Amino acid sequence: MKIQKKEWFTIPNIMGYFRILLIPVFAWIYLNASSEKDYYLAAAVIGISGLTDLFDGKIARKFHMVTELGKFLDPLADKMTLGVLILCMTTRFEGMKILIVLFLIKEGFMAAMGALMLRHNGRKLDGAKWFGKVCTAFSYVTIFVLMLFPNISKTAADGWMICCGIIMILTLIFYVPVFHKMWKEGRK
Repeated sequence: MKIQKKEWFTIPNIMGYFRILLIPVFAWIYLNASSEKDYYLAAAVIGISGLTDLFDGKIARKFHMVTELGKFLDPLADKMTLGVLILCMTTRFEGMKILIVLFLIKEGFMAAMGALMLRHNGRKLDGAKWFGKVCTAFSYVTIFVLMLFPNISKTAADGWMICCGIIMILTLIFYVPVFHKMWKEGRK
C-alpha cells in the first residue's frame, strides 16, 4: 500500500482528519458535563462526526476520490471515535466496562488477523462486511441514545448495552470464517 502525496488533502481525507480532531472535543465536553445541556452538546459533536463519516464515503465514491489513505483513515477514525466514546461512557454506565473489553477483543482480533493476512498472502480485508457495519451503527446508536437521555433508567441502559455487546460478539464470530476463507485462498 503506497500512499501518494496528493492523497493527503482530498476532501474525504480532510473530513477523516476532522473526525479524529473531534474525538478530544467530545471527550472534554462529556467528561466535564454538569448538565443535560452539556450531554446534548457532546451528542451534537458525535452527530457532526457521524454526518462527516457518512458524507466522506459518498463524496469519495461520487467524485472518484477513493484513496489508499482514505481506506485506512476512515475505519481508523471510526474505531478511535467509538473506542473513546465507550471509554468515556464508562464514567456513567457500569456496563460500558464490559463493552470496552468486548470492543478491544473484537478490534484486536480484526487488527491481528488483518496483519496476519497481509503477511501470509499479501491480502487485506476488502472493506467492512455488512455485519461489521451493523455492529458499528448499533454501537453508535446505543451511545447516542445513552447521551441523549442522560436520565435513562438503569434497566433501559443495561438493555441497550447488552444488545450492543451481543452484536459485538456475533460480529466477531461472523468474521472468523471470513478470515479462515482468506487464509485458505492464500495457500492456492
